[in-house]
Amino acid sequence: MYRNSVIPFYLAYPDYPMYLDEYRKMQDLECLQAMYPATVKAYQKKINQVLDRIDYEGSMIYDEYPDRISLYKLASDITQMIVREQTQNGEMGKGQDSAEHIGTIVQILLYYEIHKRRYKRTDSFLKF
Repeated sequence: MYRNSVIPFYLAYPDYPMYLDEYRKMQDLECLQAMYPATVKAYQKKINQVLDRIDYEGSMIYDEYPDRISLYKLASDITQMIVREQTQNGEMGKGQDSAEHIGTIVQILLYYEIHKRRYKRTDSFLKF
């Protein structure tokens, strides 16, 4: 049937609509993340900066079973950086969250960002 012609892309990649669904899910997620409060966006930006530095082949964030202590230490380091910056800017005493609350938010955002990066990386390997 397709002897001397090019195969249409939808026949070459039978799961193509699945990738569109995943793309839409990621767009929806990024839209919802854009609605985060300003302080949480700032935390997320700092987390992304740190993750960009340790995002490489063989990084601990891509381990099959990530080490809980290493991830907790990473979250703690990011929290300390944020608290230090807020203290230097004089923002810590102006009704901002305590270091414990900042740490909790940072942990949640960090683990979610790691999950998102792991998913994007595996998804890109599957697409060829």
